[in-house]
Amino acid sequence: MRHVPLGRTGLFVSELCLGTMTFGGSEGMWGKIGTLQQQDAERLVGQALDAGINFIDTADVYAGGLSEQITGQALRNLKVARDNVVVATKVFGETGPGSNMRGATRGHILDGVKASLKRLQLDHVDLYQIHGFDPATPIEETVRALDQLVRHGHVRYVGVSNWAAWQIVKALGIAERLGLARFESLQAYYTVAGRDLERELIPMLQSEGLGLMVWSPLAGGLLSGKYGREQQGEAGSRRTQFDFPPVDKDRAWDAVDVMRGIAEARGASVAQVALAWLLHQPQVTSVIVGAKRPEQLADNIKATQVQLSTEDLQKIDAVTKLPAEYPGWMLERQGDARRKQLADARR
Repeated sequence: MRHVPLGRTGLFVSELCLGTMTFGGSEGMWGKIGTLQQQDAERLVGQALDAGINFIDTADVYAGGLSEQITGQALRNLKVARDNVVVATKVFGETGPGSNMRGATRGHILDGVKASLKRLQLDHVDLYQIHGFDPATPIEETVRALDQLVRHGHVRYVGVSNWAAWQIVKALGIAERLGLARFESLQAYYTVAGRDLERELIPMLQSEGLGLMVWSPLAGGLLSGKYGREQQGEAGSRRTQFDFPPVDKDRAWDAVDVMRGIAEARGASVAQVALAWLLHQPQVTSVIVGAKRPEQLADNIKATQVQLSTEDLQKIDAVTKLPAEYPGWMLERQGDARRKQLADARR
């Protein structure tokens, strides 16, 4: 298990991160995602730590806060030294009926971190992320509130999830201008069958030095190998109950067909190939894997041992590459001569 720096920071995190959306669910959406209670969740946390994973991601809205509570209790029960684990959580979603119990406002952020720390039984969070973009709150208010948390020691680093490139860059500009703590990471959806962030977000991350945490790397189980053109999954499975995130199914089946051949040739699973593809992408810092069963997590962890060849990557790219869109095709056309000139100068 490799450990790599998160963005421009000196914080090293494992290339796989344990996601906890499957912890604590009972009814509604969270029950469809996962219903692991303390003992079973604790087993997964221990298994992840034993495999070299030092990074755990949760959120205040997962199972109404139960995910954070179970995660914190698991770390305590397993007697995990605080310095040996990097804990990330998120704030933004609705945590109560009041009109101010949601969003990225100063009040919701300050209240949210206190509640999260209490549930996690921690005195600080290593990475605190804004879970979504708030159109009702000025970005400067959000950035100032996060900086206050860093200065007070409640939070070590701050990040963002599900924002557009222009929104992140605006926040980075505000932080630089005012001397505030800046976003160090983006948590975003990225799969071999859903490469949309390669248009604007990946170039922005490369330019500004942010780390990338990938959520739903198997597209809600669609790339697990259990699904295909002729396979719609077992009744009651995650994807049949909760068809999210949205995916171009034809593109996904093309990817699965190619990955199945690669998996068979390498003695791996389709899921391992899908995860390995992400781990081969240079901008990816850590891939968030969630599981309901120990064997599921064990299979995902083995993805770190799958080495894809250049030919493998080219085969996958051939059926999943995004079609060119403006201004991308114009940037490529007009910048080609200068890129060649730059490459020659570096020889």
